[in-house]
Amino acid sequence: MQSIRGMHDILPEEIKYWQYIYKQAFKILDTANYKEIRTPIVELQSLFARSIGEGTDIINKEMYTFQDRGERSLTLRPEGTAGIARAVIKHKLCDNNTIAKLWYLGPMFRYERPQQGRQRQFHQLGLEYYGNNHPMVDAETISLAYNILESLQCKSINLEINSIGTEEERSIYTTALQDYLLRYIEDLDEESKQRINTNPLRILDSKNPNIHSILESAPQITNYLQKISLDHFYKLQEYLNELNIAYKIQNKLVRGLDYYNNTVFEIKTPLLGTQDTICGGGRYNNLTTQIGGKQIDAIGWGIGVERLLMLVQKNFLVYEDRICIYIAVPNLEHVKYALKFIPLLQKNGLKYELDLSGCTLKKHLNKANKKQTMICLIIREEEVLNNLITIKWMCKQLQKTYSLDHFDQVLPNIKTEYYSILETEGFDKIKDNLKVAVDISAKSSDNTEI
Repeated sequence: MQSIRGMHDILPEEIKYWQYIYKQAFKILDTANYKEIRTPIVELQSLFARSIGEGTDIINKEMYTFQDRGERSLTLRPEGTAGIARAVIKHKLCDNNTIAKLWYLGPMFRYERPQQGRQRQFHQLGLEYYGNNHPMVDAETISLAYNILESLQCKSINLEINSIGTEEERSIYTTALQDYLLRYIEDLDEESKQRINTNPLRILDSKNPNIHSILESAPQITNYLQKISLDHFYKLQEYLNELNIAYKIQNKLVRGLDYYNNTVFEIKTPLLGTQDTICGGGRYNNLTTQIGGKQIDAIGWGIGVERLLMLVQKNFLVYEDRICIYIAVPNLEHVKYALKFIPLLQKNGLKYELDLSGCTLKKHLNKANKKQTMICLIIREEEVLNNLITIKWMCKQLQKTYSLDHFDQVLPNIKTEYYSILETEGFDKIKDNLKVAVDISAKSSDNTEI
């Protein structure tokens, strides 16, 4: 049975990278006092039509839209910003001039041609700042994206910025751009010809080399900005300089969604081929009014997690916390005895594995060794009959047997040693220090150092 094209399973070996990215993002954004938000993956289709724009590829080609039993037109969210804007309005998160600093990580859905770094179910890590129009907010949000990427050791990342002005300024520029492109109408590809009347700014984002050549002499949007918009853009550059964040002004950068105004930006890397944009965002001060709320200044960005993973997995290995305790029960008739220990391990947060294969003790020890377990709890007939537990320290080659009543007294030392190893030595050092477990007698029950 195959999964749906463009929608992939995320297997345990990959999940540890997702969890690592989440933890790094949480740490950095929590430090900046951003709060995580989780919105539904299904919204009314009209939310995206009013916010993203009727002339965009997302609306025209890419949305998963269906009728529910109430005959409502619902859509699997193609991006995260519109749903959060709805939540900000619904829950009055910016009433009384308050600031809402929010972030999210979740799945999005677009009907696109699947390729490396682009899937039909993909995931975005995003940030949204509501309630202030100061250009310092723009610089800070960009710096947070940079901090996350740097914490994940992403190399060769380049920031491109632009200003697309207000709606009025953009309208004047759009007319000038249309007039310019009409002079080359016969040289445009079919998609660009269609966009001249519907969404000419999207032609600036074309990947066609011939279009790039035509656009070299096209009017630049910054020449159509008024003083307020230009001042905002210049201040952004000053603050980025102060934060030591290198950037390039890209006059043809417009982003793909209609709700943007003034600041737009992308962070790119040459390490991902044609899918080179790893983070994109900008201002959308009028988005809340477009979907029926009051005007709230806002800015945000989104990072494609699948593309980010392609970089992260090249940079370093993420290891899971090792198993602290492996419970070996050679005779499954004695498995009930193991239940005396499991609640104590859970209470102390000690990662364990209970082996119910019923194999020999030697095979149990080999398995524990391959899993690089710190300790093996051995449960045999004599342990069960005498209320004992045999503990084997795999890395110390030390084995001792305790009464059941004394096991909870041993646990604090086990816990301290386990977390000390995880925190100070790390996975590789532990791995190097582990020795191959020697076989022990199945009948040994006294305190024995081996």
